Amino acid sequence: MRKTETSSSGPTLLDRRLLAAVLSLTLAACGGATQEEAGDDILGTREAAASVRLRVMAANITSGNGQSYDPGEGTRIFQGTKPDVVAIQEFNYGDNSATAIRNFVNTAFGTGFYYYRETGAQIPNGIISRYPIIASGEWTDTQVSNRDFAWARIDVPGPKDLWVVSVHLLTASSSVRNTEATNLVNYIKANVPTSDYLVIAGDLNTDSRSESCFTTFSQVVSTASPYPADRNGNVNTNAARAKPYDHVLVDTDLRAYQTATVIGASSFAAGTVIDTRVYSPISEISPALSGDSGATNMQHMAIIKDFLIPSDTTTAGITVGSPNGGESWTTGSSRSITWTATGVTNVKLEYTLNGSTWTSITSSTSAATGSYTWTVPSTTSTTAKVRVSDASNSATTDSSDANFSITTSGGGGGAAVVFINEILANEAGSDVNGEFVEIVNSGGTAADLSGWTLSDATGVRHTFASGTSLAAGKAITVFGAAAGIPSGVTNAVGASTSMLNLSNSGDTVTLKNASGTTVDSTTYGSALSGTDGVSMNRSPDVTSGATFVLHTTLSSSAASPGKRANGTAY
Repeated sequence: MRKTETSSSGPTLLDRRLLAAVLSLTLAACGGATQEEAGDDILGTREAAASVRLRVMAANITSGNGQSYDPGEGTRIFQGTKPDVVAIQEFNYGDNSATAIRNFVNTAFGTGFYYYRETGAQIPNGIISRYPIIASGEWTDTQVSNRDFAWARIDVPGPKDLWVVSVHLLTASSSVRNTEATNLVNYIKANVPTSDYLVIAGDLNTDSRSESCFTTFSQVVSTASPYPADRNGNVNTNAARAKPYDHVLVDTDLRAYQTATVIGASSFAAGTVIDTRVYSPISEISPALSGDSGATNMQHMAIIKDFLIPSDTTTAGITVGSPNGGESWTTGSSRSITWTATGVTNVKLEYTLNGSTWTSITSSTSAATGSYTWTVPSTTSTTAKVRVSDASNSATTDSSDANFSITTSGGGGGAAVVFINEILANEAGSDVNGEFVEIVNSGGTAADLSGWTLSDATGVRHTFASGTSLAAGKAITVFGAAAGIPSGVTNAVGASTSMLNLSNSGDTVTLKNASGTTVDSTTYGSALSGTDGVSMNRSPDVTSGATFVLHTTLSSSAASPGKRANGTAY
């Protein structure tokens, strides 16, 4: 048995009792991600003894040929279903470095999430959590050589901790799986306090619910019906939807708090099986796409169960994430309003164009989603803000820290905002002419790019010709050479040096103005450039300063030079 007492793969952890005291005294001083991002910029608060919704997922939803999450389909499913705790299998991404895994967690879940990933395994198990992981490790699975049982002790809200064991049982036979179950139950009995919550979740590879391993597991968790089901009532989870491979099994203490899984307007009484091929409306789990669960070599469907666990007396609060000041959004465009909330069930969203008159966007939407897609109004403004409030208590509220701008795509409001939006470093095939860098102006006026330069870590690769102008709301794409510009791509040029020479193992791309001042620069690693033909793109798309992610996490296309990530024109 190998054991790690604390997790180093998330924000700094404090003893939970000390954490509560420190947060109550220093909310405004929190500079990095904290548990639930709690306490930053809370304008309205209230004390409330409340229940906290806890969404637990079992997920072996890798795709492609590498038993990894690189292709992006699984990432979109995570983003769309917003679990709080995930028992994840085949936890591989990029080069599996700490940086690559951290980037994956940031993209799929958020920068405030914690994780544990077992070491030395070909297809490792792991746990990803919204709440702090206060201890973690792995217990030896004697029946298989390329993974073990990964476990984590999580400081969820309330008086009890949550123990999660991520498992991936062997396909060999039901008797082998029962041996694995017996060993795991013995580990649990020896190490997990009966007073805490327990979850065993993951890919059990079980052919039926009558296998003996379920009787073994029932010593420590409930294996009884009802079972999670998809939109059509199917409870099976293999790719053909004929066998119950995947499970979220919980102890009787936690099962007592199980509640319906609610996603958008849909409700699943016993939890749900996420199969995007049958989920409807698919918009409820956007950015997941209907074909994601049918991706090459996606052999499992994710399982979700929700619980309403008793919380400590908490301070309710809301923090607006975006727009939070300085953004320039185009009239009529679809943008995500984001927030974090604690102790709040539903939120009300409003906007103002003048700082005094507030207009409702929605009177009530789930606080747990943390995001709402808004169609930006047609009226321009330089003093716009959004406000997010507790739908049942308007005293708990937060608004944008500063003004943002609403502009027309044709200009007329705000300065030019020019930045690198998309990079293809690993071109499809071996034609380096196909490498490209897409540059966007999201501001309100045109930008004169005459004499601007685009460089990699080695030197200047392109100098924009005199008279080059980038209109507000438009993009220009620089390819390795004119021969690499695909048919139909407009406002594109070949690099003036006839090459971009972007490295597949990592590079720095820098955009400077005619005076030599850096306008934008980004450094990427192999996790974003290691997939042939797949670009890296800002997320959210067309957002200055946003994180770069694989393009396949934003849409089904591998790249979108000269177009938005969703394929629409600028």
